[in-house]
Amino acid sequence: MSDPYETTEQHLERLLRRALNSFDLPDSTVERLGTALAHSSSLHSSHHSSVLHRETYRHTYLLSDGTALSLWELVHGGPRSAAGPRSRTEPDPRHHELYDDEADAHVAAARLTGSFGEVPVFGDDGPQADLEILTVLMAAPPAPLPRMYAPDNSADHARRVLRRAENSDGPGEETARLLRAAFAHHITQVFGRQCQVDGRDAGFTLYEHAFLLLDGSETSLWEVEHTATPDGRHMCEVYGDEDTARGAMESRTRIC
Repeated sequence: MSDPYETTEQHLERLLRRALNSFDLPDSTVERLGTALAHSSSLHSSHHSSVLHRETYRHTYLLSDGTALSLWELVHGGPRSAAGPRSRTEPDPRHHELYDDEADAHVAAARLTGSFGEVPVFGDDGPQADLEILTVLMAAPPAPLPRMYAPDNSADHARRVLRRAENSDGPGEETARLLRAAFAHHITQVFGRQCQVDGRDAGFTLYEHAFLLLDGSETSLWEVEHTATPDGRHMCEVYGDEDTARGAMESRTRIC
């Protein structure tokens, strides 16, 4: 994970370049990291199973004002090959995510373990099994637990969710204006599943981002994260209601 000859600037640049969600880091965090003088990296936690290999690293930076700032890097992919470590010239088959809050890193790690663990894969047990899984996909979720809203820069969280959406049929400017009045939010993972797309594993996860507005009303964004893309890269889509989000997932699984 580290190179003894790598400068702090090079180390930080490498982390930001390979992270799938580096654009999610607050601008203020990135600006502070620009003053980093030294760094230290350590393994914080790990998980190994027959289908998932996950590690969480803590990267701590000493800043020019004498304070320290940590980034939490989540590295995940399939189990390591028995052939041994890859060479420096081979592409990295793993995915990298960065967080500036330890709690967010824990939530992301739990999401992976829960969604991409040893669960049925579309295509393993024939058409009947595929139909059953698709039925689960479209089924109404269990009654949710009461929401525990957290006032944590929620308007900015809404802005970042909308900004990372890559679908053209997502919420528009009216929704964006409405969410500028958000002062608390709650995130729930509603669904997670793997399937086969063109012979490759593809993961689907559905999140509800519920927002409490200044007038006391509530509204939600529905985020679909998946890797059912031509090159297997991670993609985010955001919708204004659950039915549309589930319909989008179903349309993508039809090619499984």
